[in-house]
Amino acid sequence: MRRLAVLSFHTSPLAQPGTGDGGGMNVYVLQLSTALARAGVHCDVYTRAWSEELPPSVMVEPGLAVHHIPAGPLEPVPKEAMADLAGEFTAGVLARMGAGGEGCVPDAVHANYWLSGLAGHVIKHELGVPLVSTFHTLDRVKAEASMEEVVASEPARRAEAEAEIIACSDAVLASCAAEADQLVQLYGAQPERIELVAPGVDHAFFAPGDKAQARRAVGLAEGGHLLAFVGRIQPLKGAEVAVRSLAAVRRSLPAELVVIGGPSGPQGEAELSRLRSLVGGLGLGTAVHFVEPQPHELLSTWYRAMDLCLVPSRSESFGLVALEAAACGVPVVASAVGGLLSLVDDGATGYLVEGRDSVAFASRAVQVLSDPGLARALSRQAAARARRYSWSEAAARLLELYHRLTARRLVACD
Repeated sequence: MRRLAVLSFHTSPLAQPGTGDGGGMNVYVLQLSTALARAGVHCDVYTRAWSEELPPSVMVEPGLAVHHIPAGPLEPVPKEAMADLAGEFTAGVLARMGAGGEGCVPDAVHANYWLSGLAGHVIKHELGVPLVSTFHTLDRVKAEASMEEVVASEPARRAEAEAEIIACSDAVLASCAAEADQLVQLYGAQPERIELVAPGVDHAFFAPGDKAQARRAVGLAEGGHLLAFVGRIQPLKGAEVAVRSLAAVRRSLPAELVVIGGPSGPQGEAELSRLRSLVGGLGLGTAVHFVEPQPHELLSTWYRAMDLCLVPSRSESFGLVALEAAACGVPVVASAVGGLLSLVDDGATGYLVEGRDSVAFASRAVQVLSDPGLARALSRQAAARARRYSWSEAAARLLELYHRLTARRLVACD
């Protein structure tokens, strides 16, 4: 395996996670591509150019380049409108590959999210190379969890396109067994073409540390109980549940909540406004701190400042927030959905909550906050469990997969 093309059409791995369309996928693409580059595979990441000031390419480090491909206007475009730009993006990627000569043609293509899959499907057939797909979220899974958000934000063709991409992919990556089951049950994916490859965590940044020092570093009071919600502000992620949980916690003991993230998607601004109104309506005042999205390497300091991390998502294919918090020794109380089921060891590293009942989240939070011995035990076990996950291990698994795929016949479209 000499060269890999990584498609990240709708969001750049260099963009700030936690706002707009930037989230866990940005971290995934950048960290995994970095790990592959350090393992000796040249990675070309292709993303849509959103500004005329962007250079054609950015060499992130030896063996890893991010290429900005013009498609549509050179300005931000809502993710919901990007499917119409897929053809232009695909043509641009192929032209950029061809401009570099024969040595720039990849041995395989790895598409991230369904929009990239639209391009990857075409590029596979144009170049005759294997296609690996990671979807990050799936339309039919989101529909089960939050139909109103899907209707408001996604083109009607998404689920059908996902099914076509899955049928043509030489391998589909699933972050956990729950996602693999969803691919089979909801999309008819062939189980033998699904590969379980869990994302990782950068342990150089995300590791336990001194809580008081972390609070001083981010400007928070050293005393008192602090809860965290980290993620994009959109209904699917459940920031409202976190706020209501804080209100319930404060009936038993004093606590505050730090919300780190920015509005995302067509409902993002309205959701943030509704969240602020809810804070006022519940009388929480200064007990809720809204913090702008943080550079990824600085986010670990915020985690270390916390006593507990709340992850009340309606669905999660994996849950990098839960993993990174755990790696910092912060217990997690999370929804019992998707990848969170495999990341959180209920009662050992944190707690899983069925449904999105804020009272249930608050009950578990109070249990942890009021028992220092329990909190310390959860913290130690959370950090120990998180050490199982690394980007180098994920890259090693993928290298093995790429080698297998390039040595066998390509999957043909049905």
